[in-house]
Amino acid sequence: MGEPTDTTFTAMRDASRDDYQVIGRHNLTFFQGLPDRILAHLKLLTGDTGGYAVDRLTHSLQTATRAQRDGQDEEYVVCALLHDIGDTLASTNHSDLAATILEPFVSEQNHWIVKHHGIFQGYYFFHHFDMDRDMRDRFRDHEWFRDCAAFCEKYDQNSFDPEYETLPLEAFEPAVRKVFAVPKKSIYVDAGAAANDTRV
Repeated sequence: MGEPTDTTFTAMRDASRDDYQVIGRHNLTFFQGLPDRILAHLKLLTGDTGGYAVDRLTHSLQTATRAQRDGQDEEYVVCALLHDIGDTLASTNHSDLAATILEPFVSEQNHWIVKHHGIFQGYYFFHHFDMDRDMRDRFRDHEWFRDCAAFCEKYDQNSFDPEYETLPLEAFEPAVRKVFAVPKKSIYVDAGAAANDTRV
């Protein structure tokens, strides 16, 4: 007989180590499909413009294109690509959702930039809604303040141009697959083995 393909317990307290070996194999297979799910979810940004001159996917692609052409590394470019992926399900806190998706796979600095870009981006428009455009100043003393401000200035706030030669999603697929191949940190991955382990 081969290895079982599913477990039969109905409550986690009744499971055995062997059961969780089965589940672990399922999780590994499921985890390996993460890049495909990321790419599919990005495609959901197609069509809706939010009132801007380009749709949400084009804005994301354009942000990543500008970052890539400016010489940023693959991880940074993938963060630029995903920075607004939360728009569909987290319309009131999209930066937090994007940051949560990226956190296990990117540096603390890149994670911080994505998590806070919504507040920093507000510098360009909050005043039009009678909000404080300088809300970002609460982070003025943070070591990555300038990095987040630069991300918004150089790549985000100016990426609504329908005439810009924006790269297609397929151009970023290899980088997405590379960044999401192995988590750098996760409660499910031993810190010492994270670089060589794809458990989730």
